[in-house]
Amino acid sequence: MPRHVPILIAACVVGLIFLGAVAWKTGVFDRPPQAAVGGPFQLIDQNGKPTDESILKGKWTVVFFGFTYCPDVCPTTMQALGAAQQQLGPKADQMQVVFMSLDPARDTPAQLKTYLGSDIFPKGTIGLTGTPEQVDAAAKAYRVYYKKNGEGADYLVDHSTAAYLMDPKGRFDRVIPYGISPEEIARQISDAMR
Repeated sequence: MPRHVPILIAACVVGLIFLGAVAWKTGVFDRPPQAAVGGPFQLIDQNGKPTDESILKGKWTVVFFGFTYCPDVCPTTMQALGAAQQQLGPKADQMQVVFMSLDPARDTPAQLKTYLGSDIFPKGTIGLTGTPEQVDAAAKAYRVYYKKNGEGADYLVDHSTAAYLMDPKGRFDRVIPYGISPEEIARQISDAMR
């Protein structure tokens, strides 16, 4: 074996130990891995304006997927987000809510505008819809399950119930589970803003 091979191996081992020490010292191993949630999308907002993922930048954003004919989960979640927004006080200016429709056949921009105009929903909520292909791509980017259930005009859409908190750079921060109190939602958002 050539004389320089053991020296090269020793240098590599020392380098790896050094990199490991730096990573440990900076806390890299303390952070949980980030899930691949979110990504590019092309949709239409409640005013008929084409919109993409850039709307997530600049504020903390709660992204929720639902549909306007939803009888339970969607209005309950939106009402809880509205109450949480109020509890944030001045910090509420640093957040926004985006409601992404999973029912492009019925959730037109006009329908979204009417639905999101409710006084109990978060102020300034951005409603998004699009073609079935656009909605499907957005749902896949956020790992959202959904499926049309039933036929005729009164069908429902089964779907995931969690909301997603995205940071001001548009990156996933955490899941906001369905059914938690507005106080807990406000606490989680406030903690993330620190």
